Amino acid sequence: MVSLQTPVCDFGWKALDFDLPGVDGKRYNLASARGPKGLLVMFICNHCPYVQAIRDRLVRDCRELQQIGVNTIAIMSNDPADYPEDSFDNMKKAAQEFDFPFPYVWDETQEVAKAYGAVCTPDFFGFNADLELQYRGRLDASRKEAAPTDARRDLFEAMREVALTGKGPAEQIPSMGCSIKWK
Repeated sequence: MVSLQTPVCDFGWKALDFDLPGVDGKRYNLASARGPKGLLVMFICNHCPYVQAIRDRLVRDCRELQQIGVNTIAIMSNDPADYPEDSFDNMKKAAQEFDFPFPYVWDETQEVAKAYGAVCTPDFFGFNADLELQYRGRLDASRKEAAPTDARRDLFEAMREVALTGKGPAEQIPSMGCSIKWK
């Protein structure tokens, strides 16, 4: 397992379209995923301990963001050949077990991850209502273990600011996680 950090936010970078199958049997693209105040595109997977440590907080924060007009989509781009836990069937199980309030979609060709420049799981891309990148940071201080319950909610606070003002915070702490498992 290689641990990587995300690059600095490229403010204003425009979200790229995609068309990916969801574990719910539907297909999702940028238009169907976006919310009226923004969109959080996140690259996650099932096997990564960094993702496992934050799943409950991720679900909580995404539910709260949805209430203020920011939708979320979770993209799984890992190659399940070497990581069977990340298979499409196991994605379905994880989405059901953790009651994901967002579409969980499979980037089988890895083209979307490459186009976005995703480097790790979790990797968060927070876009405003005009689908301009405003956040590329961490969820919170969690690493392979969850941070204390009173830890600052970096992603939630940043995306709330994006929903209210269209702009993300100038200071952002990179996300850290397992490398994307490329084919």
